Amino acid sequence: MSGLTVVVDYGAITRNTRILLERAGGAGLMAVVKADGYGHGLVETARAARAGGASWLGVAQPEEALALRKAGDTGRVLAWLYGPDLPAAAMIAADVDLSVSSLSTLKTVVAGAKEAGSPARIHVCVDTGLGREGATPDDLPALLDAVEWERAAGTIEAVGIWSHLAWADVPGHPTIDDQAEVFRFALELARERGLSFQVRHLANSAAALTRPDLRFDLVRPGIALYGLSPVGEADGGDFALTPAMSVTSVVALVKKVRAGHGVSYGHDYVTERDSCLGLVPVGYADGVFRSASGRAEVSIRGARYRIAGRVCMDQFVVDLGPSTSVAEGDVVTLIGPDGPTAREWADAAGTIDYEIVCRFGGLRPKVVAG
Repeated sequence: MSGLTVVVDYGAITRNTRILLERAGGAGLMAVVKADGYGHGLVETARAARAGGASWLGVAQPEEALALRKAGDTGRVLAWLYGPDLPAAAMIAADVDLSVSSLSTLKTVVAGAKEAGSPARIHVCVDTGLGREGATPDDLPALLDAVEWERAAGTIEAVGIWSHLAWADVPGHPTIDDQAEVFRFALELARERGLSFQVRHLANSAAALTRPDLRFDLVRPGIALYGLSPVGEADGGDFALTPAMSVTSVVALVKKVRAGHGVSYGHDYVTERDSCLGLVPVGYADGVFRSASGRAEVSIRGARYRIAGRVCMDQFVVDLGPSTSVAEGDVVTLIGPDGPTAREWADAAGTIDYEIVCRFGGLRPKVVAG
């Protein structure tokens, strides 16, 4: 059993959603809850975001959308990542909106609509420069022609058109305007074909907060829902968002060692003096990045301690100093209000805070705050 406890404050997610909606300038809000709600829990996060005013939910995988329906969500849901094995008929029967990036995807969706006996609700995805999903500007005219033909035939409803930004977390980066120009070109191509979409959406968390001109009809915040700023402090600070996840463990062992004592595999850390070591019973199997060895910090009784030596599969060590009041059973805060932030862990591990919360949260059970 893991010695890691993940606590989620779903009230914080509701409050963050309200803040983001207030800043959306009249646009609607699609709460992105993919990847188990960025590790915070798919269904619970979805409910919290709905309570905060999210009119849409966004997920990547079809299974996520169907799980939301099974849990009782009846609002609008968009799913966007799948291959030819898409269970299109089941998705359409569940009233899930589907993203279409190519003629082959559209063909799969249309076949599902015919099987389900009702039109599919689709959003055309445009590759404006990210290079992932979406039709390129060269391929888009043919796709829009096919969409208009299928719309006229009654097999689909052309609900939305959307794209995703590559570098919005750096406000002012030239790619943002470049992609916006391509998106507006796509909108013009659609108008020329008589396609009138209900929702146009481009802005992720960063753009929703820093680029009012790119909000269109919907904004699609992800990381900001969970209280983590999508841009650096120099670009606007925390936007009054509240981090929703806390991660704790306990001290399993405290012992005294002599100066010159090696700690953990490879003895990357050696005590410089007689010292007390604290053992924390979590490791990289629990989401603690091995790359954070010797760099990440934890908090115990309000004091910060750096990980001493290498993170192991199921444990790591901290040097508590020559004397300590820390005792076995004390709470160890890895992430939380009285300890490090997810961004601090990301800096220590050489990654981003998105990965930190996804890794710690994973699919393990969450404790509800309060």
